[in-house]
Amino acid sequence: MASIAKRDDGRWRARYRDEAGKEHARHFDRKIEAQRWLDEVTAAQVTGTYCDPGAGKITFEAWFAEYADRQVWVPGTRLTASQAAGSVTFSTIPMASIKPSHVQQWIKTLDQQGIAATTIRTRYNYVHGALRAAVIDRIIPADPAAGVALPRVRKSSAAMTIPTPEEVGRALDAASIYFRPFVAVCAFAGLRLGEAAGLQPGDVDFLRRTIAIRRQMQGENAATTRPMPPKYGSERVVYAPAELIDTLAAHVRLTGPGRDDFLFVTGDGGPHNRNTAGEQWRRIRQAAGLDDGYTLHDLRHFYASGLIASGCDVVTVQRALGHSSATITLGVYSHLWPTAEDRTRAAASDLMAAALRAPADSVRTDTRA
Repeated sequence: MASIAKRDDGRWRARYRDEAGKEHARHFDRKIEAQRWLDEVTAAQVTGTYCDPGAGKITFEAWFAEYADRQVWVPGTRLTASQAAGSVTFSTIPMASIKPSHVQQWIKTLDQQGIAATTIRTRYNYVHGALRAAVIDRIIPADPAAGVALPRVRKSSAAMTIPTPEEVGRALDAASIYFRPFVAVCAFAGLRLGEAAGLQPGDVDFLRRTIAIRRQMQGENAATTRPMPPKYGSERVVYAPAELIDTLAAHVRLTGPGRDDFLFVTGDGGPHNRNTAGEQWRRIRQAAGLDDGYTLHDLRHFYASGLIASGCDVVTVQRALGHSSATITLGVYSHLWPTAEDRTRAAASDLMAAALRAPADSVRTDTRA
């Protein structure tokens, strides 16, 4: 129901009721302006883009808090999302007033602060998700983050850091006797930090030489760290080399943990978390003379590069790393696989070597005399 009526002061009052029966009204100097407003409202209702004018008054900060409370996020994801929301430059602006220019200015501010392009994209994705949800809930009619330009991300081949076997060897030598097996499972089984921290002796099949990834530790410190299910698609069985299994067996004999205790613990007896494992790695890196840019996660890249160099196909690498799809594996490591040019060159090299060997072989096998 909509109507336009002229008031005693000569202005025009336009009124309508929304789907919930709530009445909305505005006053205009001219009747044509009042009619135009009602037409816009009617069109929005028909096309499904109508939003309650009062709903958009909520600030982004308040909306994100409501949105985040509804998400099924593990603690690590919740922390990252909160960091993203906390970095925006339009947190106190009403949702209905946020423009693409606000989002673009936020992206530029992050870039000027020296934030890595990949981190900016991650933060943008969380904020973008919250704004899309606001559109679905009819808080705002359109997503102001859609189509905003983001900094270019470096190619994987340029951005990825992969330690050499010699560097990994130095890291193992520099590690304490209790933390060395932790480094080993990252480098020779491709485990993430949280997955390594969550290992229990019962996850290791010493006879079949396998390691089952059944949990991960999520949290920055002892107070916030909790065991969680592995990332989506990451629950898996890793087929480990005999040398790594022997290393873990020796560690169990040394520390004597029970089957359901954590395999790697701190001095306080609790499982490692991001802070404690990171501090151990920083000491190792310094003692081994490694570049400050190397992280524990780079040992996972080392493992993946070794599988690829040994001829493993993308599905094999995907399953070993616990990626939810081969697309993710290719997106990260495609530059490490031999290209068609590499295979062509190798095949031609084999042909050439065979041809050059042929005359000498024929002389040795020639029985004419």
